[in-house]
Order: sequence, then structure tokens, then C-alpha cells
Amino acid sequence: MKTAATHLTAASRHKALQEMSDAEGVDVLIIGGGVTGAGIALDAATRGLRTAVVDAGDWASGTSAWSSKLVHGGLRYLLNLDFKLVAEALKERGLLLTSLAPHLVKAQPFLWPLKMPVIERSYSAVGIGMYDAMAIAGARGHKTVPTQKHYSKKGAKQIFPDIKDSALTGAIQFYDARVDDARLVIDLIRTAAGYGALAASRTQVTGLLKSETGRVVGAKITDLETQDVHEVKAKHVINATGVWTEETESLTGEERGLQVLASKGVHIVVPRERINAESGIFLRTEKSVLFIIPWQRYWVIGTTDTPYDQDVARPVATAEDIDYILDHANAILDTPLTRDDIISTYAGLRPLLQPGVKGQDSTQSTKVSREHTVAEVVPGMSAIAGGKLTTYRVMAKDAVDFALGSVAGARPSVTEDIPLVGAQGYRAAVARAGEIAEENGWTAARVESLLDRYGSEIDDVLDLVREDPELGKPLSHAPMFLRAEVLLAVRYEGALHLEDVLMRRVRLDLEQRDRGLAAAPEIVDILAAELGWGENGRQRELDNYAQRVRNIARAEEEKDDAGASDVVTSDPEIMPRKILGSD
Repeated sequence: MKTAATHLTAASRHKALQEMSDAEGVDVLIIGGGVTGAGIALDAATRGLRTAVVDAGDWASGTSAWSSKLVHGGLRYLLNLDFKLVAEALKERGLLLTSLAPHLVKAQPFLWPLKMPVIERSYSAVGIGMYDAMAIAGARGHKTVPTQKHYSKKGAKQIFPDIKDSALTGAIQFYDARVDDARLVIDLIRTAAGYGALAASRTQVTGLLKSETGRVVGAKITDLETQDVHEVKAKHVINATGVWTEETESLTGEERGLQVLASKGVHIVVPRERINAESGIFLRTEKSVLFIIPWQRYWVIGTTDTPYDQDVARPVATAEDIDYILDHANAILDTPLTRDDIISTYAGLRPLLQPGVKGQDSTQSTKVSREHTVAEVVPGMSAIAGGKLTTYRVMAKDAVDFALGSVAGARPSVTEDIPLVGAQGYRAAVARAGEIAEENGWTAARVESLLDRYGSEIDDVLDLVREDPELGKPLSHAPMFLRAEVLLAVRYEGALHLEDVLMRRVRLDLEQRDRGLAAAPEIVDILAAELGWGENGRQRELDNYAQRVRNIARAEEEKDDAGASDVVTSDPEIMPRKILGSD
């Protein structure tokens, strides 16, 4: 696979739109560019199918950019005796850690505080012991993360000094993994493109093509950047749109398919120095679970789990959500967090799959897993919903198997052995870290950060810097990132707008109090030169992002979802989606 084939650009997007709408058509058209759709695109392309994938927004712009950023087996599922589900997820965790995406997925320790000194420690040790054993079995006898370790109260407080004395009598440390969720999706799309997939973001499916018998044989797609409409012929269409599942199914004109409800999960982000600890923490709450997860420069704390019935494109945290997380975190933190400590908040919507399939009396046209379901909506079109980020590859395999039907066995999934962009040669790149730092005058921490985002593709960053040494300089108002990373986002990673860079590539939206607004003019200058924006276009990007930042801040003061949604939807998105069913 040639690296250049994985580069996503405005030009490659235009070319993909032209090719997917040619007379030949495609074998599979995937609607949705989150982790599920991106995984399906890679699975289909690596089976030799002519594949197209589109998303109405940027890649990962829905749920997949706003998760807890964990790759995990699901310890809470084990407590519910869902052994098969946990084993499946732990196998996938091992693959991502070791071969598929070791640059993006990192082992992460968590403390499980114990309240009762003997009984709770005993049954918890058995449960976590099973978790560790299942992980080793899934990795064919290899230990991909350290196994559990027990601590006294004193020992636990040495690892997590900021925990209250009253919050524990001791603790067990276990491991899962963390991931930059948006970058995982972008690397999946890029890898799929490297194997021939035709990928176009900011492209919305606005209608379906049907044969005389009513079979879906393709789709009408609208390029939201230009408003041009294309027709894509497809042997099979797969709906992987998450919380938009039923809206997309409505294009068939029939009440058939999967049913999903949206559940909102909110997280807050606080500075790394604000909590004195070396490990994350895992807690069960009355509504969900609470993770306190360390990253290089900040902590992510969440999540909530509440029904959501507002605009699914732009969920945000409310005052009530923030108070809920602060209250639960402060129940165990010795130095309470306040709103003044919060750098940012974010909200995502989990598509909760409902039982049954609309318009079906049996499950003959349905493949059901414990966590996800693939079903025929109408002939020629299927839908997949449910599941979680960790098991995206399994979901993708099931979706493509379902589309292929009886011939799936002759074209089996091979993604278990397909490393993502940046993974191949990653360890060799890590071995050069000291040399890279010395040659460029960078700290070891900066090189580590680059390797964690780009893996072996750090050489693309270095090539840009060699071409223009100015690109090796940090952003003036965001010195944790280089100017080269902004150019790389648009030249190789498919960014088309300022928000694409700030929210899903150079993720200042997460780790700066102004969500990257101060750095925006410098970033826009780099983007404008690459994308050919004039002064009007440049100002439009800045104004749109500034309005978004203001609206989110206002929404965080609203008590409920209705009020918060009214605030954030009062201004249009940079490239508004079409309302399906309208002209």
C-alpha cells in the first residue's frame, strides 16, 4: 500500500466523488463516517470490494469524536456476567494495543477503590482476575497489559494522593486502554483509502435509487461544499449513521429497519496538574460509571447517561450535567474541583439499539449480537446499530458479511491483520525518538506527543519541516502543537474547515479554555494558503468558530437540554446538513 494513496485532501475528495458516481458504480456504499462506517469501509476495501464511504459532516464529527476515549473490555459487563461480550472486546483491545494501532491506543492503569477491606476485595479480585485471564486468552497467551495489583490504603494513596481518606480502605489496580477517538476514525478512513476506498466527507445522502422492483440500487448524494448532486450506483447500501439511523432509513419511504434512541454522555476536562495522581480511577455510580482518565496535559472525567431528544447534530453539556460530574468526582477527591477548574466540556450521543426490527415479523433478515444488530431495511439496503468503539472491527465484519450474504465465506474479513496508517514501522520510529528530538531541538515530550498522534507517519511531519523550517515552530497561542501539524491536517488528513482542525485533529477544542480561539487566526492563515481561501472565506471560518465557542459557553449555563440546544442551534453549522424530505 502506497502511503500517498492514504492522503485525504480536497482534491482526493473531489476525485472520489467523481469516481463513485461513474457508470461502473460501487459494490458497497457506506453512509456514515464514524468509527462503525470507517471500519466497514476498511473491511470492505480489504476484501477487494469497490467501496465508497460518505458522511454529511467531517469524519468522526458525530458520536465517535465524543466518547470516553477508552478501548476497554467493559469491566461492568463482566459484573453482569456478559462473558462473551467481554472476551470479544478484550481480544479487540489486545489487537489495537499491539498491532492495529499501537500509536493511538495506550495501556492505561485504573484504581478500583475498595470500601470493605475483606469481602469486597475478595470478590473484586476474582472478577478482575477473570478480566485479566480473558484478555490473555484473547491475545493467544500473551500479556498485552499488566495484570491486577492490590494495594493497601496507604499504597493506593501513594498512587493517587488526591483521593479522600474516607473514599477507600484499599484498592485494586487494573488496566484498560485509552485512545484519541477522532484520530482513530481518521486513520481508519485513510487506511481504507489506501486500499482503494473512495471517501468523501461533507457529503450527504439525500435520496435513494431504486429499481423497478423496489430494490435499493444506489443513492443520491449532495456535496455540501458545492451543493452538486451525484448519483452513486451500488450493489448494496449500508446505513451506519448511529443516532441518525432512523432518519436515514426514512429515505426508503417505508417504516422498516432498526430503532435507536439517543443517550447523552457528558465529560469535563481539567488540567493535568489539578489532580495529583499517577493512575486513572474507575467508579460505579447510580446512573452510569465515572472514569477519571489521565492524558498528557489534562484529565477527562465522565460520564453521564441520560435520554436525549434534541438536535442530535450538536449535543452539549448543561449546567445540570456539569454539576452531576463535579459532585461525583468530588465525592472521592480530597481537593474539590470547581467550575473554574474546567478547561472544556463535551457531549456525545450513544445510539441505544431498541429490541426488534420495524416492519419485520421474524429475524430471518437480521444478524443479532449482544451489543449490535445488522438488519435488512429493504432489499439492497441494510443498517447496523449498537456496539461500541472497541468492537468496531467486529461490527464491520458482520456488516460486510451480511451485505455479501452467501458469498461472504469466499471473501472473508482480513482486518485482524491490517495495521492502520501510522502503525507499520511505529516501533522503529519510537527507537529514533532521541535522534528526532536532537535534530529538531524538540523536547522528548514533544516527540512522544507526535509519535502518539502520527506513529510512523511522524516522517510526514519531519518532511514538512525540512521543506519549510517555519513549520517546525510551535503555534504562538498553542505551543503544544507545531505549525506543521495544521498543514498536515489539511494536506494528509482531509480537514476542510477550521473546526475540522481544532475539534478533531489538533484538538485544541478539548484542551484550551478558549477552545483554541486565540490560535485560530494563525491556523486559518495556514489553511487559507493551502485551500485557497480569500479574505471573505478566511473571516467566515473565524466568525463561525467564534460563534460556536460563545454558544457552547452560554449553553453550559442552561439547566436542561432544551434550553442548551436552543442556544447552540441558533446559528447554522459551517456546512449545514439538508433536512431529509425537503427539496
